[in-house]
Amino acid sequence: MSTPDPDNLKVVKEVNRPGILFAVAQQPASSRLFVGASDFKVHDFDVMAESLEPVEYVGHESYVTGVALADKYLISGGYDGRLIWWDTETKQQVRSLHAHSRWIRDLAATPDGKHVVSVADDMVCRIWDVATGKLVRDLLGHDSRTPHHFPSMLYACAISPDGRYVATGDKVGKNIVWDLANGRQLATLETPVMYTWDPNARIHSIGGVRSLAFSCDSRLLAVGGMGQVGNIDHLGGLARVEVFDWQKGERTHEFAGDEYNGLVQRLVFAPQDQWLLAAGGDNAGFIKFFDLAASKLIRQDKAPMHVHDLVLSDDASTIYAAGHGKAVVWSLVAG
Repeated sequence: MSTPDPDNLKVVKEVNRPGILFAVAQQPASSRLFVGASDFKVHDFDVMAESLEPVEYVGHESYVTGVALADKYLISGGYDGRLIWWDTETKQQVRSLHAHSRWIRDLAATPDGKHVVSVADDMVCRIWDVATGKLVRDLLGHDSRTPHHFPSMLYACAISPDGRYVATGDKVGKNIVWDLANGRQLATLETPVMYTWDPNARIHSIGGVRSLAFSCDSRLLAVGGMGQVGNIDHLGGLARVEVFDWQKGERTHEFAGDEYNGLVQRLVFAPQDQWLLAAGGDNAGFIKFFDLAASKLIRQDKAPMHVHDLVLSDDASTIYAAGHGKAVVWSLVAG
């Protein structure tokens, strides 16, 4: 097989699905996906199969907006504030918890599968023991209200590839890196351009940090969102990515966007950090690749839909994405 390369990007499969697909996890070394959706369900299916036969996991009472694979479990979280454990072999529910008092926005699992992290609009990041479902620790550091006295949101979380660090990002552009083992705050990084406040026409705000990713060496933290917006009723800001050497507290890269509007909903570093992948959208969708060594955008394309989430396969040959009304598979290898 040829080396994965953004220049080889092509759509190899589109699967139309009703509603919005908010979150996706991929069974390693397969095309089996677990997709959280707006119909309150998780859908388990082989996206490359000729005949799609999804298994539906029913248990949430509202949108399913986060999914993560840990050990033999799929863990899902949603607008109802619940976390549900599913056995991926038996496809049965194992455990259900009232985990947060508000909307669970994102989940991430540690590489060893022992812990899962959840963030929600109650502004708490929680670390859970996967085997027992017990709460390990609360991480408290994000303000519950914006500087303009409106409720804030805690949109994004990520775990470093070495399993040592957790990053969280909120509506006003505040990002915190934590020590997973003891819960200590290690760094605070500000991305205020990703937050727009309209004090006149709407007296409201839009934006926020919507995606986070650590580099493979855990040294860099990429932050995704959207630049300043003129009309906050629309996702009219340019898609924006900032990258930090978080231990030094230094911004190393700033990609303000040049063509596509909307939120950067997911960021992923390629193996060995050859490039950084970003995707998201407004009414439409986009996918972008950045070469950090050269500090430049190397490829961007329109996506078939607003991308809410994606997974890069372990060998970086395939991208599995979920979004508005579709699941999409991109290949990054020639042929």
